[in-house]
Parts: sequence; C-alpha cells; structure tokens
Amino acid sequence: MKTSLYKIKILAFMAVGILAVSGCATNETQTIAVGDVEMYDPYEDYNRAMFKFNNVVDDAVIHPIAKGYNTVLPSPVRTGVTNVLRNLRSPVDLANQVLQGDAQGAHDVAVRAVVNTMVGGAGLFDVAAYEGIPYEFEDFGQTLAVWGVPHGPYLVVPIIGPSSTRDYVGFFVDSYLDPLRWYLFNIDEEGIYYGKVGLQYLNLRASLVDVLEDLENSSIDYYAATRSAYYQQREALVQDQDSGEFAAPDIPDYDDE
Repeated sequence: MKTSLYKIKILAFMAVGILAVSGCATNETQTIAVGDVEMYDPYEDYNRAMFKFNNVVDDAVIHPIAKGYNTVLPSPVRTGVTNVLRNLRSPVDLANQVLQGDAQGAHDVAVRAVVNTMVGGAGLFDVAAYEGIPYEFEDFGQTLAVWGVPHGPYLVVPIIGPSSTRDYVGFFVDSYLDPLRWYLFNIDEEGIYYGKVGLQYLNLRASLVDVLEDLENSSIDYYAATRSAYYQQREALVQDQDSGEFAAPDIPDYDDE
C-alpha cells in the first residue's frame, strides 16, 4: 500500500512539474488564435515532422487495419464494443466529474453504469442513452482545464498523435489510476488490461478513419486543420458541448469514446 501511495505521489509531482514548465515556456509569437480558442505550438517544426511520420504509418498500417475492422465487424457489433468500453471507463468518468464539481454529471455517470451493467448486458447495450442519459466523456485533462490549467505546448507523439501537454498529463493520470488497471495488475492479469487498451485504440481509429481521410483530402494544410480540430474539440468537451466527430477518447486526440 505504501508503495502504491508513493507511486501516486511521484506521478502527481511529475504532472505538476510538466505543467509548470509548460506554463513558463509560453511565447505569444507562437500562439495562434482561432475564434475564442488559442493554440500554442512552439515546436511546430518537430510536430510537423512527427505528424508526417504518423501519416506514413497510418497509410501503411493503421488505416488498412481500421478499415478491415470496419469491414469484418458490422455496425451493431462495433457499437456494442464501444458501449462496453465506455461502461468499463465509468469509474474514471465518475472521478473526473466529482473533481470538476459537476454533481449532475457524476449522478448521470453512476446511473448509466448501474443501468447499462444490470439491464444492458454488462454495457453491451446503452439502455441509459435510450432513457435520456447520454454518454459524456470526461478525463483528467478536462479536469485540469476546469481548474484553470492552460493547455501548454501542442505536441505530436509517435503513433498516439497530437495533443497538448496538459491533456497528455491528464491521459497518463487517468490510465495509471484507472481502478480496472489496478485490479487486473493486482491479480496478475496485465494482458487483459493491455488487450483492452489495444481494442480501445483500434475501435476509435476505426470510427475515425473516414473522417480523417476526408479532412486530409479537403485541407490545404492537413497539419493545421488537425491541430485546429483538436483544440476546438477539446474546448467543446471542457464546456460540456457536443464535440461532433472528434469527441475525445482514452487515447488523446481522436476519441469518440
């Protein structure tokens, strides 16, 4: 127990340190404003190079696999997979609703988890949504935003993709403190957890493959278009608005989970 608490403290200090450095690094000449959304991209040369690398991997590997997934599994099955993954994420969504001080949101997450687990076949069917309680994705990046923490620098990471420093910190905090992860690691079933993470990634990329290809084909600057879409989508999530196609996932940047 002491070891676990120690690890949590180390993680928290690392998160605070990263955000502190991000805040100190702000340079107004590298800030782009689109409407009310400000995008801070001080490492644009590196980001563009990594973005180009990710596109090559997407075209060669990720998109063909995602399209195969969509072809093999009919839409109702993919919807069921999404529903189960959302249901498994309920503890993380609930914790972030509580940390954001959103009592109604926390209540809705709890009701959804109970209803969909008990009546919806362990979350396979989203019964709660039919009853007027739609799914609302919440992560620690949004919680930090509610607390007033800025995005920090925009970063493009290999394979995972683009996000802000704040949202990457939020992603890793959520992943590390996920109760399902702790439970599976405690019973030496790490493989199940990593399988779940892999399925999440495949499911979200499969749901976005057509959207991303359309964005690429219709954009003069695909990098800038993706960056703008990311920031606007994250702003919508923080404001509890409909974020459209780019609703955020367990993995930062493209989630609809």
